[in-house]
Amino acid sequence: MPISRKALLPTLQLILPKQTSSSMALDPMSLTKANHPRWHYILTGPPNTPYEGGQYWGSLMFPSDYPFAPPAIRMHTPSGRFQPSTRLCLSISDFHPKSFNPAWSVSTILIGLMSFMTSEEMTTGSMGATESERRLLAARSRWWNSTGGGSATKPTPGVHPTSKGVGNIKAGDGGVKFRFEWPEVDAENWEWVKENRIDPATGRILPDATGNTLHCSPEAAALRRQLGGSAGVGNVVHEGRAARDAGQSWLRRNKFWVAAGLVFTWVLLARVFGEGLDL
Repeated sequence: MPISRKALLPTLQLILPKQTSSSMALDPMSLTKANHPRWHYILTGPPNTPYEGGQYWGSLMFPSDYPFAPPAIRMHTPSGRFQPSTRLCLSISDFHPKSFNPAWSVSTILIGLMSFMTSEEMTTGSMGATESERRLLAARSRWWNSTGGGSATKPTPGVHPTSKGVGNIKAGDGGVKFRFEWPEVDAENWEWVKENRIDPATGRILPDATGNTLHCSPEAAALRRQLGGSAGVGNVVHEGRAARDAGQSWLRRNKFWVAAGLVFTWVLLARVFGEGLDL
């Protein structure tokens, strides 16, 4: 069930385009093509949802005739709900200009986006995932935003860090674009990574060489629960496969060998009986 508008209000954070007055009201008449067509936002995952505590960064691209036409909406941070950096088909987005109301403010658009995110309705740009997968992505969201999914220390081949465009965000830009748009938030994220011993390259929690007890932030504690301490995603996947195999019967696990054996036996018997008839 979608979260109510009242519950979503504290989860919104918006960055006004650079060189734009911070006192600009978030109303549709305050924005024109002349004063910057792209705005960046951060949504904090609301409580009691798989996205709780997640840091979801995205952008709104406004057309020249806004507010009489809706913006293109993207969410760059992986969430398990939307495909990263992909235009979303919503009644409040540029996919449906005829249904857009010019009276809708930027905050109304973002509240509508979060409300849709907490539902299970599918549309162009959305995706399916389990609740545990979405919780893991929420726990890793701050790390992903500031490292480009680990590409800050392990660059993606063929991708050159730049603060322009959205394509590089999807491919992995080392967190350059996020740092350019959100320098203060990025600094807080890196401090969080350091305090909670998050490996910048993998997003996993590193073991404490001193043996001291680590008092994790809520996000890091969730990450530790999801990854099983410092074991990492690989062990989780391996154990999941082992559990899946244990739940299958011997016949299902070896069905191809059984089928091959049956075919061989049938051919052998056919040859034996065929030779017997010839005699």
